Amino acid sequence: MTDTTARVHELNLYRKYFDLVAAGTKTIEVRVKYPHLEDLTTGDIIRFRIKGTDETCDVRVLRVTEYKTFEALLLGEGPAKVNPNATRDEQLANIRTIYGPEKEALGALAIEIERTAP
Repeated sequence: MTDTTARVHELNLYRKYFDLVAAGTKTIEVRVKYPHLEDLTTGDIIRFRIKGTDETCDVRVLRVTEYKTFEALLLGEGPAKVNPNATRDEQLANIRTIYGPEKEALGALAIEIERTAP
């Protein structure tokens, strides 16, 4: 018997990015390739939460692509899918503020997402 139930991963998200995901305008989530995300796959559900609140937003994972750097990720995916309200250079600076060089060295994940029905 095969288990077809989607796995749910809970991840925190800053308010400005949460709002873009909830509106459906942010379709690529950027994460460091941490060990707990190595098994993230198409069909899984991510439940984004604003830390310290009960606000959540569920998305379905459509694709996970690994890149060596955040710069390569933005080049490969296009900055408008990551944050339609910021330039490529602004996004790169913001991502590197969140994740330092030691984190980027682990690799970058582009997670293509779509909002699930509320």
